[in-house]
Amino acid sequence: MDAAQGILKPESSNPHLLVCGHGYLGRAVSREFLAAGWHVTAVSRSDADHGSATPLLDERSADLASAESVAELAGSIAPPDFIVHCASSGRGGADSYRAVYLGGCRHLLASFPGVPLLFTSSTSVYPQTDGSEVTEDSPAEPDRETGKLLREAEQTVLDGRGIVFRLSGIYGPERSVILKKFLSGEATLEEDGRRILNQIHRDDAAAAIFHAATQSVPSGIWNVSDSNPRSQLATFKALAKRFNRPMPPSAPRDPNRKRGWTHKRVSNAKLVSAGWHLQHPDFLEAAGSVADTLKIG
Repeated sequence: MDAAQGILKPESSNPHLLVCGHGYLGRAVSREFLAAGWHVTAVSRSDADHGSATPLLDERSADLASAESVAELAGSIAPPDFIVHCASSGRGGADSYRAVYLGGCRHLLASFPGVPLLFTSSTSVYPQTDGSEVTEDSPAEPDRETGKLLREAEQTVLDGRGIVFRLSGIYGPERSVILKKFLSGEATLEEDGRRILNQIHRDDAAAAIFHAATQSVPSGIWNVSDSNPRSQLATFKALAKRFNRPMPPSAPRDPNRKRGWTHKRVSNAKLVSAGWHLQHPDFLEAAGSVADTLKIG
C-alpha cells in the first residue's frame, strides 16, 4: 500500500490490522475487521481482561507513551497493513494527552514506517461558538491545552501521510452520556439550550475506520459525525416525549468543560461523499435501543 496515494485494499488474503487502544471503540473496530477476515493485533496498556465479546486472534500489551515499548511491539508482531490509534487518555489532563496522543502517534510512525496510520481525534478541536456548520476546512484552533495537543498529534499524523478522524461524542450500547443523564434526572438545559449536540454511534465510527482501511480514502482530515445534529433543547424535548419524562431544569453553561464550551454543527458530508454509509444517522432514532442497555441509578 502507498499512503501517499491513499489507503488501498491490501493485496494479501489475510491483511493485518494493528489497533492501539482496545476499549469501547477499539473492540468494535476489532469486530468489524475480524468479520471481514482480517488478522487483528489489539494493543492495550495492560493485560486486563476485556471479556469474550471479541474473539481476538492476538492481544498484546504495550505503552504507546514509551518509544521502547512500541519498538518492542513492532519487533514481536507481523508487519501490519493498517494501524488505528484509538487509545484513551484515561481521563487524564494535558500530560496524558501529550504522552498518549502526541507521543503515541510519533512512536507508531517511527516504529512502523510506511504503514498507514489512522488517528481518532475529536471534533472538540473546532472552537466555534456561533452555531455555524463546520467542515474539515473550518478553523480548528482550540484554546485549551488538551485541544492544542490533539491538533499537534493530528499534524504529526498528517505529516506522516496518515488519516485523522475527528469523532463527535461516541454513544452506543451501554454508553450514552446524554441519554444516561437525561434518564437519571441529572441532565440540565444549558441556558436556552441552543448548544448543538454532535454525536456518532460507536458502530458507525468503527465502520468508517474499516471503510478508510479498505477503500481509497486519502490522507487528510475527516469528520466522523452523524447526519442529524440537534440543539440540546430539541434533543431533550424529543427525549421527554419519547420516554414520558419531564424536561431537565435550566442551568448556566459549564465553563469548565474539559475540552471547552463549543456550539457548532459538524458536517459529515466529506466522508459520506467518499462512500461511508451510516446505520444510525440519527441519535433520536437509536435512543430507544440504547436506553435498554444502560444501567441507570
